[in-house]
Amino acid sequence: MKHVLLIIALFVSPRVHAQEKKIFTYEDLIDLKRIDAPAVSPDGKWIVYNVRQYNLKSNTYVSNIFIQSIDGLTIKQMTASPSKDLAPTWSPDSKMIAFVSNRGGSYQIYMMAPDGGEPRRVTNISTGVSAGNNLVWSPDGKYIAFTSDVYSDCDTDDCNSLKNEAKESSKVKAQTIDKLPFRVWDSWKNGKRSQLFLAEVTTGKTTDMTKGDYDVPPIDLGGSTDFCFSPDSKFLAFTMNTEPNIAWSTNNDIFVMPVSGGEVKKISTSLGSDNQPVYSPDGKYIAFRSMKRAGYEADKQDLVLYETTSGKLTNLTEKWDRSVGAVIWAKDSKTLYFDSEDQGYHPVYQISASGGTPKKLTDKNYDQLSGVGNGKLILRRQTMNMPAELLTTDLDGKNAKQITNLNTGKLAGIEMNLPEEFWFEGAGKDKVHGFILKPPKFDPAKKYPLVFLVHGGPQGAWSNNWHYRWNPQLFAAPGYVAVMINPRGSTGYGQEFTDGINKDWGGKVYEDLMNGLDYVMANYKFIDKDRIGAAGGSYGGYMMNWMNGHTDRFKCFVSHSGIMNKYNMYGGTEEMWFEEWEMGGPYWEGNNKEQFEKWSPMNYAQHFKTPTLVIHGELDFRVPVMEGINLFQVLQRKGVPSKFLYYPDEGHWILKPQNGQLWYQEVHKWFDQWLAKPAQ
Repeated sequence: MKHVLLIIALFVSPRVHAQEKKIFTYEDLIDLKRIDAPAVSPDGKWIVYNVRQYNLKSNTYVSNIFIQSIDGLTIKQMTASPSKDLAPTWSPDSKMIAFVSNRGGSYQIYMMAPDGGEPRRVTNISTGVSAGNNLVWSPDGKYIAFTSDVYSDCDTDDCNSLKNEAKESSKVKAQTIDKLPFRVWDSWKNGKRSQLFLAEVTTGKTTDMTKGDYDVPPIDLGGSTDFCFSPDSKFLAFTMNTEPNIAWSTNNDIFVMPVSGGEVKKISTSLGSDNQPVYSPDGKYIAFRSMKRAGYEADKQDLVLYETTSGKLTNLTEKWDRSVGAVIWAKDSKTLYFDSEDQGYHPVYQISASGGTPKKLTDKNYDQLSGVGNGKLILRRQTMNMPAELLTTDLDGKNAKQITNLNTGKLAGIEMNLPEEFWFEGAGKDKVHGFILKPPKFDPAKKYPLVFLVHGGPQGAWSNNWHYRWNPQLFAAPGYVAVMINPRGSTGYGQEFTDGINKDWGGKVYEDLMNGLDYVMANYKFIDKDRIGAAGGSYGGYMMNWMNGHTDRFKCFVSHSGIMNKYNMYGGTEEMWFEEWEMGGPYWEGNNKEQFEKWSPMNYAQHFKTPTLVIHGELDFRVPVMEGINLFQVLQRKGVPSKFLYYPDEGHWILKPQNGQLWYQEVHKWFDQWLAKPAQ
């Protein structure tokens, strides 16, 4: 298939005529193009990425590969199939692009030249290539590293194929399980492990490099960048958790092994989670992220260097009070670049490999570091009113230039306001941060209902970024003011602030939220004090349930995937370490039972009286669906106005386009029902 050469003008915003702008809708949201997995060519001249386009009618998406020059002047669409082409990566000589695609049924590796031509299939592994993880090309060009879910007791692909066929054809679907976890996020493990494979580029032959009873990358706290080659192509570095009970362990470690096979060596030493190894270009170091505390998934992520000759470990960010995000080496191996959360934004930093204080290169933006090439940093930048686009800056963060305009034209005719930020005094007189977003066609002389949004995590944060599930613009669009507070427990405000929610789920964090609401009501006179609703998912859903038992300030709640019973949560979630850390340990040990009792919203159900829309997915293995059913039945039994939006085909997140459309319809209807009546 010949590639499609796009005229740059097609990616540039068309002229906006002087006409009234429309209100943002869910259909507009789904129609936006989403840029993923940008990768810079080794010669520094090109960027490859995939663009996802969702379709409401088909209820799915297609994804195609694009490349463009780093100056943004030349853009080529490399694939135009009705399939999902994902995770593109460059060959070391910049002459080929490998990617993952399901164009042949299962996900496999394909490769093609950047000047066009029909993609060539590389692999034919029966278990398929994991689409959620990156491909990594060895520097000598001989291998492509990938992951696949296989049976740990199978030594060959034929064995895996036969086992899959036997399971699919059997009338008996029961399983005998003897180890945790047996399901993760929204899927059953079915006795399989994620393994790291190498595919020979010329023959397509695949070799399982991490054969055994461990997952690479780990089931959680890992990611798509958890494996890499050494610059001489002789070694692989990867992340793996070898603890006997990973359901209550976060002890992911960094390992190194020869590409030719042999001894697997652990190089990290912390009891917390280590991940995302990346070799320096000269091969002298492996940089990786490291947490210190065992069992704590939201500990500070430090940037650690491992010297490959001596084995010495150096923590570069020991005294820096932020967590390190994506890490990229400069070509001279003397400097590292990374991104990090910081007070509702996501700037890019640089730090010397010899130590020192990180230097902030971008500010008051939400930037995700994607690469370095041709003397430029390549970033994905987004805001609360702009989806992610690619841009370049000089290596010092200056002279930013946006080089894609995938959605500029579509959004030009839509009215959106920019968020405003504010600070107020929370519990213990700590400073707490928040955002407020006004509705379109805002008139300060009018009174507006308020939607009070609480984020999940709880170790997460509202940021000035674009969101496809909980999109603040869609909450504001019908005529509501949206307020988003980052109470203690939120990330990006220092580790002590993040730790402030541990064993205190409804204490000071609740006080922070109520103080934030007080501040908003006192300082934004256009908000109608008699029309306040609240919504949240995951921990935000928990907080809806908690507030229902502790305040009557709200006219209605939307509780999505919210915890009701801490005992049941501990017994049902696949992340047992999470509840053990937050509550102090298993409920049968020490005084932990007091924590489980104190912070379970069910124990305050006698006070529930606020109308609540309950939302939950059957495939939610993080916060099991019985939490939502429990809440709904209690509300119904007490005669509290309530509805249950149940998704048999969704997990913790609502991902299918038509399901998302229904989600926003029901949420908007609920707020309209309980907040529409103006104050008297």
